[in-house]
Amino acid sequence: MAFHRFKALETVLSRVPVNVTLPSTKVSEFFGENVFGIDAMREYLSDEAFKSVMAAMEHGTQIERKMADQVAAAMKAWANAKGATHYTHWFQPLTGTTAEKHDAFFEPTEGGRAIERFGGGQLVQQEPDASSFPNGGIRNTFEARGYTAWDPTSPAFVMGKTLCIPTIFVSYTGEALDFKTPLLKALNVLDKAAVDVCQYFDKNVTKVIATLGWEQEYFLVDEALFMARPDLAMTGRALFGHAPAKGQQLDDHYFGSIPDRATAFMRDFEIESLKLGIPIKTRHNEVAPNQFECAPVFEECNLAVDHNQLLMDVMEKVARRHNFRVLLHEKPFAGVNGSGKHNNWSMSTNTGKNLLSPGKTPKTNLQFLTFFINTVKAVHDNADLLRACIASANNDHRLGANEAPPAIMSVFLGTQLSNVLDELERKVKTGKMSPDEKTALKLGVGKIPDILLDNTDRNRTSPFAFTGNKFEFRAVGSSANCAGPMTVLNGIVAHQLIKFKREVDDLIAKNVEKDEAIFQILRKCIIDSKKIRFEGNGYGEEWVKEAEKRGLSNFKTTPEALKAFVSTNTLNIFVRNHIMNDREQHARYDIYLETYTKKIQIESRVMADLAWNHIIPTAIKYQSSLIENVKGLKEIMNAADFKKNAQIQLEMITEISEHINIIKTKVDEMTEARKKANVITDVEKQASEYCNKVKSYFDTIRYHVDKLELIVDDESWPLPKYRELLFTK
Repeated sequence: MAFHRFKALETVLSRVPVNVTLPSTKVSEFFGENVFGIDAMREYLSDEAFKSVMAAMEHGTQIERKMADQVAAAMKAWANAKGATHYTHWFQPLTGTTAEKHDAFFEPTEGGRAIERFGGGQLVQQEPDASSFPNGGIRNTFEARGYTAWDPTSPAFVMGKTLCIPTIFVSYTGEALDFKTPLLKALNVLDKAAVDVCQYFDKNVTKVIATLGWEQEYFLVDEALFMARPDLAMTGRALFGHAPAKGQQLDDHYFGSIPDRATAFMRDFEIESLKLGIPIKTRHNEVAPNQFECAPVFEECNLAVDHNQLLMDVMEKVARRHNFRVLLHEKPFAGVNGSGKHNNWSMSTNTGKNLLSPGKTPKTNLQFLTFFINTVKAVHDNADLLRACIASANNDHRLGANEAPPAIMSVFLGTQLSNVLDELERKVKTGKMSPDEKTALKLGVGKIPDILLDNTDRNRTSPFAFTGNKFEFRAVGSSANCAGPMTVLNGIVAHQLIKFKREVDDLIAKNVEKDEAIFQILRKCIIDSKKIRFEGNGYGEEWVKEAEKRGLSNFKTTPEALKAFVSTNTLNIFVRNHIMNDREQHARYDIYLETYTKKIQIESRVMADLAWNHIIPTAIKYQSSLIENVKGLKEIMNAADFKKNAQIQLEMITEISEHINIIKTKVDEMTEARKKANVITDVEKQASEYCNKVKSYFDTIRYHVDKLELIVDDESWPLPKYRELLFTK
């Protein structure tokens, strides 16, 4: 057995579960203890400062400088009491991960002394070096300045010995260089648009917040085995590996008993998460071996996004304490299910109403239908943009791979709700409705709660499904920042609601009764968005053909999907609603293309390295042992016996040579294709070249490497195999 693989397996076999001691108190007694939340603010802030921060959180009002100084002093005192020695502005650049620069609280004074200092200026704004963060051409190479600015809607927290302050990140000229800034703008636009529509039904509604409940899927791999796989360490996925005899075909892992070692890890990272105010509630085994899922309760969208980014960081840190590595790649292992991050989205009012949940009266149900149908219409009109916002090199492996939603965007409503929409389409006419028709409609609408009692099933093959009181955006990748998809979803729904209100108001101005005007515009939305609705099996080839007939896009690769980011329709939505300007949107397009190219480039290099330095030498060495065996047989056997008994070895020698030759040829060709792609300066053309030319070699090279894995002696094979990676206890 290859030495490093032997050592890796030896290490795994010697593992013992890490014992985790739970706090002696109930979860409710330590939940959020490391968060500068409402209770901590009440304790450390003056009444005036507390009210100022709450007003900023709830209404977006600005915090005056003197108040900022008070908040900073209180925040420092609280953090120091928690043992914090440093502070950082915690932000989310367009790398997909979080970023932080730690500064100590102390400042030197005269006489060789020092004091702890943290003022309002340091709280509200900092100037980190922006030179090495993706910017998409927003800044010149020689300009390094960027600004982080405090986001008071997301509470500060202590991580280790550092006070972390959630912030936005913008360029010197004010353009967004992060995920959070556009998200906050989209949420603000949705709030105003949704409140305006709510006024048709309830004058008490003055605020609407988008809510998000994400479900995080991930794999656990033993750290020793992980380190023995350069492809896992460098790319997050296994570039080679033959499927094991037993994979997930028995469905025995799904919702099964969680292994003790995995449970110990889960309990540990849940405790850390709960202390940070992340309301993690659910854990279970997922479909693939060594695949798991966790999920929190619903939160305000911006906070939920921050918590998901924080959770991924916590998971990776805690995993190392348990001698695990967490794999957040969307498809780390070919042949078994990949991982997603289902985004369950809804809208709630300051009156406590979920706008995607029906009520007990026709009026509240008409409100439900209004937001429900407008969401479907928004998805229909912006399906290509929704596809673009979840596009990545990683997710390309997962989408449509018979365990995830296809790349075709569609909406699943359930048979009963589809029937309701069909009935509305039939009954509402463009002219005036009679009193009987109005009564019939309202009676039908009044039955919606009863209908939904039998409509709680969900279509796992749909990328965007209604699941009772929310929409589940299932196509989001497991490693993605939820802010990207949530900026798009909230932005397009806000845009549609603004359009809807304008059209209803136009009818009301023509003396059409309000409810009838609403019904007429809803009917138009139902008709216009009908082709996006699909109730069947999204995995089937029949749907691909049907979607093509309907005129729905099927972008199978990231470079073609990303073009929607800079379409006229997208630019119109984001620029008109002040979510992102033209420059910011084009910058993101370039950044996402560059990221795609770099990921394929890295995978290609790792694949070539493994082939040349690991696979081919091992295969040749094993082949040499077979040749020596054949020579020995020839020496001790007569010609007839030799021909009879050496046939298998000779065939294996030939087969190994064939696989080696193809691997070498294709790796050389792939390397040349990569060199040609590298000199292309246009980001769009370069991404296309990597997608269509370089990446096209991956499957062929992998096929022949995996065939060698089956032939070469198990003790000699240099890489831990799937059966070892996926069935670690």
